[in-house]
Amino acid sequence: MNAAVRATVRVGLYTGAKVYFVHEGYQGLVDGGENIRPATWESVSMMLQLGGTVIGSARCKDFRTREGRMKAAQNLVKLGITNLCVIGGDGSLTGANQFRTEWSGLLVDLVRAGKITEEEAKKSSHLNIVGMVGSIDNDFCGTDMTIGTDSALHRIIEVVDAITTTAQSHQRTFILEVMGRHCGYLALVTALACGADWVFIPEMPPDDGWEDHLCRRLTNQRARGSRLNVIIVAEGAMSREGKPITSDQIKKLVTDRLGFDTRTTVLGHVQRGGTPSAFDRILGSRMGVEAVMALMEATPDTPACVVSLSGNQAVRLPLMECVQVNNQCSVVFMICRSFENNWNTYKLLAHINPPDVKSNINVAIMNIGAPCAGMNAAVRAAVRMGIIQGHTMLAVHDGFDGLAQGQVTPITWTTVSGWTGKGGSVLGTKRTLPAKMLEEISQNIAKFNIHALVIIGGFEAYVGGLELVQAREKYEEMCIPMVVIPATVSNNVPGSDFSIGADTALNTITSTCDRIKQSAAGTKRRVFIVETMGGYCGYLATMAGLAAGADAAYIFEEKFNIKDLEVNVGHLLEKMKTTVKRGLILRNENSNANYTTDFIFNLYSEEGKGIFDCRKNVLGHMQQGGTPTPFDRNFGTKMGAKSVLWLTEKLKECYRHGRIFANTPDSACVLGMRKRALTFQPLAELKEDTDFEHRIPKTQWWLKIRPIMKILAKYNIKLDTSEHADMEHVIKKRMPSG
Repeated sequence: MNAAVRATVRVGLYTGAKVYFVHEGYQGLVDGGENIRPATWESVSMMLQLGGTVIGSARCKDFRTREGRMKAAQNLVKLGITNLCVIGGDGSLTGANQFRTEWSGLLVDLVRAGKITEEEAKKSSHLNIVGMVGSIDNDFCGTDMTIGTDSALHRIIEVVDAITTTAQSHQRTFILEVMGRHCGYLALVTALACGADWVFIPEMPPDDGWEDHLCRRLTNQRARGSRLNVIIVAEGAMSREGKPITSDQIKKLVTDRLGFDTRTTVLGHVQRGGTPSAFDRILGSRMGVEAVMALMEATPDTPACVVSLSGNQAVRLPLMECVQVNNQCSVVFMICRSFENNWNTYKLLAHINPPDVKSNINVAIMNIGAPCAGMNAAVRAAVRMGIIQGHTMLAVHDGFDGLAQGQVTPITWTTVSGWTGKGGSVLGTKRTLPAKMLEEISQNIAKFNIHALVIIGGFEAYVGGLELVQAREKYEEMCIPMVVIPATVSNNVPGSDFSIGADTALNTITSTCDRIKQSAAGTKRRVFIVETMGGYCGYLATMAGLAAGADAAYIFEEKFNIKDLEVNVGHLLEKMKTTVKRGLILRNENSNANYTTDFIFNLYSEEGKGIFDCRKNVLGHMQQGGTPTPFDRNFGTKMGAKSVLWLTEKLKECYRHGRIFANTPDSACVLGMRKRALTFQPLAELKEDTDFEHRIPKTQWWLKIRPIMKILAKYNIKLDTSEHADMEHVIKKRMPSG
């Protein structure tokens, strides 16, 4: 929420508006006085890394009465405030809409009572409202993600990781209760991200006789060699009769029937607290910018809107449509496609026993390029989905080198248990490309009878896939279906807006920058220059710059010269005159061959003499390590599962006269996320959009976000609003056909 408040204040001031904080929510609006205070640029400094909301929030009975709303209207009119930005759940947004609907009537009553003058009423004749959804439950129809959900998942996964280590040591069953009275999103994504044995959510009550089924599942898992069982329960879980299913009830069942050592953990309000994740900061910042734009463009005829997220686009939706859909729709997944996809993926990976009938298909999986968090989650999902389809799954160790040297071994259901939370690459990965080893690779594809290939990795995985496709003319063994899953911290694989691993790296950089800023705030008058990874791709530097509140981020895609460096130094010299006496500059490792991190450090040190001093920090390989974030675990799991389902279909298409033969362009694809859909694009088609020399796609969606970072850092630049979000309709947009 604080990121959204900060962005709203700064963009409001940037547009020339007067901006006010309303403290303690609607209660502050009703009480007025000191609760409504002007906001300044400096007053929102150092807010990004704080959880909760700095301006306070409160449930307010007074605002539910007309008298309360009259007092609120009077307070706004007296200060000349005609635009209101509300961050909250559907209750807060419904209240805001009612306030707006009644506005003219409230003004009439206030004039009649002599509380405001005719002149004041005329000046404030119309109230514009824009909403942003802040809710950890992700229970608002119309947005893919609400502010706070990703951070709550971070808290839950930290606990799950801590619990699983102790549970494995003692052979225990753990029941974890997470928030979600009416919406099971947190429980479901947690179950996917940690490979839980069972999940209870309000939207999908378990079938009758679930008790027997659950006990059977837990017993089977133990029989397969698993040392721990994890059961996730949403607090609002229900049976088909509408009776609550509690964690204590499940504990009693498991202990009485199976005699397993069972423990219950109720997470409670831990999920609401802590430092916000990088995703939430960027989401809040982008929504805040869009909210101000919506207010500035609003006319008396524009309906009140909610700023929401669709894929990687900010969109505006009519506020009341969203609230109505939300109220009608207790079964959230009827509308939210991502919820349904999560549920179907979880059911496939957790609820089906491997079939007795084998498909006689061998699918090989390999990791290529630099290691990153989330690779193992993708391998696990692909292996299990393949086994469910009846295939034999093969692990290729150490990339294309391993395939050329015959390092191919069978990989089983239990081999990959516990892999979702492991960072790096368990299979081993190398950057070597296959072009020089095609003869050996083709021989081993034949020797191990490999019918399909899953390649998980970065730009090398994409180029390696292309080299295998080009070799099909010479080597018939290469005529098998292949899928490339983008996994790299650099987020530079063509065909996908996001790569597995980039979110974890982004959080690592952001939390390091938080510590650096804290140090700079303590010492005062200090500027830090931080070098990030990414090759020639500026994704990490840009997004971390937005998430950490950097003053500048130098990247290869946006050329910069000595004049730009001069402007940045001047900006920092001015900043040191304010109360915010610190600076943070990010530089992508390959942003410029001559303006190196050392050069920029020396330049800043020289120009800042006597006013500020400089420090530099090269983050290096720590960005590739660490345990994967919930997003990367979930994303990797969905990508791994979907890739094998697609290969299974392709294998049926390519089966001719008792053998597999695939040589069409669409039999070798990149599986990527485009806006909000997972799509398969032929490797050959993506060549057009690739800058092979610099290993980046020619078009990159996140470049449009860069001006936001500059405005929030107080640069006087023009914000291009030509791509502003138009109002969309939630009903048309979200309801599935049929």
